[in-house]
Order: sequence, then structure tokens, then C-alpha cells
Amino acid sequence: MLEINPLVTVNLHEERLDSSNVLEIFAGYDLIVDGTDNFATRYLVNDACVLLGKPYVWGSIYRFDGQASVFWAEHGPCYRCLYPEPPPPGMVPSCAEGGVLGVLCGSVGAIQVTEAIKLLTGIGEPLLGSLMVYDALDMEYRKINVRKDPDCAVCGEHPTVTELIDYEAFCGVVSDEAQQAAIGSTITAAELKDLLDSDKPVYLVDVREPAEFEIVSIPGATLIPKDEILRGDALASLPQDRQIVMYCKTGVRSAETLAAVKGAGFQDAVHVQGGVSAWVSQVDPSLPSY
Repeated sequence: MLEINPLVTVNLHEERLDSSNVLEIFAGYDLIVDGTDNFATRYLVNDACVLLGKPYVWGSIYRFDGQASVFWAEHGPCYRCLYPEPPPPGMVPSCAEGGVLGVLCGSVGAIQVTEAIKLLTGIGEPLLGSLMVYDALDMEYRKINVRKDPDCAVCGEHPTVTELIDYEAFCGVVSDEAQQAAIGSTITAAELKDLLDSDKPVYLVDVREPAEFEIVSIPGATLIPKDEILRGDALASLPQDRQIVMYCKTGVRSAETLAAVKGAGFQDAVHVQGGVSAWVSQVDPSLPSY
């Protein structure tokens, strides 16, 4: 018969963790262990722990590799110091597409549990300020130093994130169709510039709203708001003799429209990773941003 340690209390929270409940749930605990598998929840956990001043042990696995660290903004870096921005839609395959070596869960999980015990008991040196990288194929562990970023959006000297935000929007959570469409059909702002400078015929489409287009746009773009494309109203007006290139502010809306455009037969259509924001930061910093 399985016996449970009588000194251990297990509290079940049978609800989805989100911005409306995370602070209340985390407030009752001294330490958080994060084993989530999506970027939106990772940034949610990080920001909640920073706002509450709590440490947390983070772990991640993909294919044959694993990572683990301890984040505690009051004494070192947070997750955003290591990963300031989430990857754009379509750039990171899902576990179903890329696969995960099952035993990695135990390997990285054991590291997380060890770090949790060290933090709770005050013994040893935790992975605070260090990233442990595990390569299962070569059976190698590497420790990489991680410094606190003074410009970090949530724990830096002048934070811009002072309350919880919409993390699905921040991480560009898109439909499965959009994720599939973006794989292999995503270009960078620099690649877009090279494409526009070449002799190849390109039809550049801005899928944002008119008010956004008035603030800033990539030269030569035609404004066709996302909803017009998704409804199918604008598909007939797209040229057949030019490659369709779409962008929005950060790459989320353009990934959704990319799926619709490719579904209409424009198989060579692409969208721009990071959108007009990437164009401003990487290609033409003289343009305004918002």
C-alpha cells in the first residue's frame, strides 16, 4: 500500500493559471517550481514571482536537451533577463513535431527538486545566476553564467512591466493552422530588406489597422487589415505574379493571415518575423515605434 508522508500537505488548484489568479495562488507559497511547457505560462510565472518577490526553480526540455536554473529577482536575474522576448510564431516546433526523449523529464526534474531542497534548507549553492544545460546524447552538463539585466522589462532598474499583462498576446499565441503555415515561411526584417532591394517582384502587405499604419509602415506596403483577409474579402485582389509578403506589428496577426493566404493558393507567401517593430529596430531606426 502506498503511504504518503504525513508531514506533506498537497493542495490541489483545479483551475487554469492565468493573470487573474496567479498572484493569489502563489502568495501562499515560499517557493515556486516551474515545469510548464509553453512560453506564455513561463512569462506569467516569472512576472508573478518578481512582483511577489519569490524565488522559483525553472526547467525546460526539448528533444535531447534540458535546461534548468533558479530565478530570484531580489538576488539575481529573472527569466526575462535570460529570455527578454519569446520566439516568434512558427520558429519553435512543438513537442509533437520535435519530440522529447522521455527520460529527460526525470533528469531535469531531479535537478529542479535538488535546487528546491537547497533553497528551502539553505544549504549549498543554488543555480541562481547560472543556467545548467544538459546534453543527453553526449551526457554532458554545462553551466553558463547569467547576469541580471539592468534593462530588464520586469526586474530592471526602470521596469516597464509593473503588473501582469496578456501573456498569450505577448507570446504571440496563434492557431495551429497559423503555426503550421509559419514553419518554413517566415523571414527576418533583414531578409525582407534584401528581398525588396532585389529584382524579384514582391507584393508587401501590412495587415494591421489603419491607425497603426499611419504611425509607421514599411515603405512600399499596401494596407489590407487582417479581418479583410480572414473573411476572404481581399484574397481576390492579391496579385498572382508577385510573391506575397505580410507583416504586422510583431508577427502574430501576419501568421494568422499567412495561413489564409496560403490556403487560397499562394504557396510561396511568407510573413515577417517581428513585424514592423523588427524593421524599425534592425533596418531603419529613424522610423517611429509604438
